[in-house]
Amino acid sequence: MWRRGADPDGYVANFVETEQIARMNGYTSSFVQVRGSMPFMWEQIVDLTYKPKFEIIRPEEAARIAERHFLDLRKKYGSVLAVDLVNKHGGEGRLSERFAGAMQHITADDVRYLHFDFHRICGHIHFERLAILYEQMEDFLEKNGYFLLSEKGEKMKEQLGIVRTNCIDCLDRTNVTQSMIGRKMLELQLKRIGIFGAEETISSHLNFDERYKILWANHGDDISIQYSGTPALKGDFVRYGQRTVQGVLNDGWNALARYYLNNFVDGTKQDAIDLVQGHYIVAVSRDMAPVARKGGLEAVANFPVALAVVVISLWFATMSVKRGGSDYKYMFFSLVWAGISVAVAALVRANGRIFCNRPRLHKPSS
Repeated sequence: MWRRGADPDGYVANFVETEQIARMNGYTSSFVQVRGSMPFMWEQIVDLTYKPKFEIIRPEEAARIAERHFLDLRKKYGSVLAVDLVNKHGGEGRLSERFAGAMQHITADDVRYLHFDFHRICGHIHFERLAILYEQMEDFLEKNGYFLLSEKGEKMKEQLGIVRTNCIDCLDRTNVTQSMIGRKMLELQLKRIGIFGAEETISSHLNFDERYKILWANHGDDISIQYSGTPALKGDFVRYGQRTVQGVLNDGWNALARYYLNNFVDGTKQDAIDLVQGHYIVAVSRDMAPVARKGGLEAVANFPVALAVVVISLWFATMSVKRGGSDYKYMFFSLVWAGISVAVAALVRANGRIFCNRPRLHKPSS
């Protein structure tokens, strides 16, 4: 949660390359696709709200940073189709508009941008409507193909480009979409080497279909656990081909778990990642004392203590009312305790960011 968007050099958060490899009847085939955060500088700093606001940093640099990102992709993979799955309206809409604007300066024969409002079109249950998206990218996939080796190890086909998919965190919507693309490409590969007939699909082979779904569901869960701390949402559709009551309940639980982890755990996790990746280097010459905290409210901000004060104050206010009835003395104390509870809650709400667990070792350059 503490890394979104791109850095000034065009490197994006949660960039993952997925290669789907299949070996059958002596043939070896593969298909590569990637995911990554929208390639310009933006952030979403946790502040105790369920969905923190998006903030675009240095918007005038968006086109340049996106250009560097896609230049790197073209050098590595060839042609690129950027599939943007975020909402068209609200906070996500502002990000999508900025992304589309940056892509206007980059779009060429070998770079395409395609927006697909996943939530508006598919909602929370109609993921079969991803067929609409596939129709829009089918020509790109057929043109750029996949990699295929014959029984003799001779290259029969080469993948000439990739699909780059993103949503906000590049987890749930992205995984559902990538699994659909991977399925379609595997079917093309199986038809190419003669295992499938012209009209045959993976879903017509129940055992194969079940294993394929589990493979992609586990893949999505692994990426999600690494980035967010919980399995992927919407995983029941990837795993079973449909939304289930248990899947919806699991999504609710995982959403709550993500809220807790984002606000109260991920700051320390990001510090660990920065240490491992060398973004923060501990040197003998550096002061080894803990990173100093700022003064003022931040020096004493502690969410568990604040929550305890709110709960205890509410309890005292309730007990004062019950014990005193219409006695003005008890009514006064009840109002005092209630006031303390409301005041502390308002203070926390107004200063949510400093009550969260935040990274303290490394601040990305902006």
